[in-house]
Amino acid sequence: MDLVLHLADDYLLDKVWARLLPVNDHLVQPSYASLSTSANFTSIVHLQQSVWARDYIPRQIISLSVITLLGIHFLYFLFAWLSYKFIFNHEMMRHPRFLENQVKQEIQCSLRAFPAMTLLTLPWFQAEVMGYSKLYDNVEDYGWAYFALSVPFFLLFTDYGIYWVHRLLHHPNIYKTFHKPHHKWIIPTPFASHAFHPVDGYLQSVPYHLFIFIFPLHRWLYLGLFVFVNFWSILIHDSDMVTGHALEKVINGPAHHTLHHLYFTVNYGQYFTWADRVGGSYRQPESSLDPMLEIKKQS
Repeated sequence: MDLVLHLADDYLLDKVWARLLPVNDHLVQPSYASLSTSANFTSIVHLQQSVWARDYIPRQIISLSVITLLGIHFLYFLFAWLSYKFIFNHEMMRHPRFLENQVKQEIQCSLRAFPAMTLLTLPWFQAEVMGYSKLYDNVEDYGWAYFALSVPFFLLFTDYGIYWVHRLLHHPNIYKTFHKPHHKWIIPTPFASHAFHPVDGYLQSVPYHLFIFIFPLHRWLYLGLFVFVNFWSILIHDSDMVTGHALEKVINGPAHHTLHHLYFTVNYGQYFTWADRVGGSYRQPESSLDPMLEIKKQS
């Protein structure tokens, strides 16, 4: 998020903060934003700045809050709409366990969760902006091999972390308060991907944030992975039960997660099936378990 904040400051927020809380006109010291160069000289440009500098923590917190809220809304509606429009089988809405006005309810639940999730996540983002993470800029710092291997390493680490967080959320003392709202959607649509209690959503995101404070990860790669995990979370909620493909026993895809929503205590993993296999919670997707069969019985 430090990269996103830096870019936002460069192209927009410096101007916004200067307008909201301006400093009286003065010649500022040379910086990346205030240098005008030619072939022979560098001159200082007369710029208006804000009394709240970039490194002022209240400004950072407010900026991060706005960026996070706008970002999650954008990613949610973009990917969920695309999945709902082009991947989700709308015949699933005829299933007897599909709720009346469910899509509307899923969206409303998600929108209610986003502000609280943002507040819970802010300490991680703020620590990242303040330089406490192990994010790095130059591939040469760790080499191309580490750069490439850090992708599966990130996915394996976060998958295992989410597995145990998710399984803990199914504990009887926790489930009713924090995770049951997400299991309201027995036959989920892509819009159910973020429709949960904010504490539930936050806890399942902790492994993503924790990773970069333990292991080095390229800053741009982390941003790309952050977008990917949101896309994947939406994709596995399309109630798809396509089975029999080569990666079915390795990748925890939409069919596996559909079974989780149907049977609750199976397939807790996010990307892979290995944690469920080790933990004894794996259930193999089969065509006989397809919820579409229930719809066909009614036809």
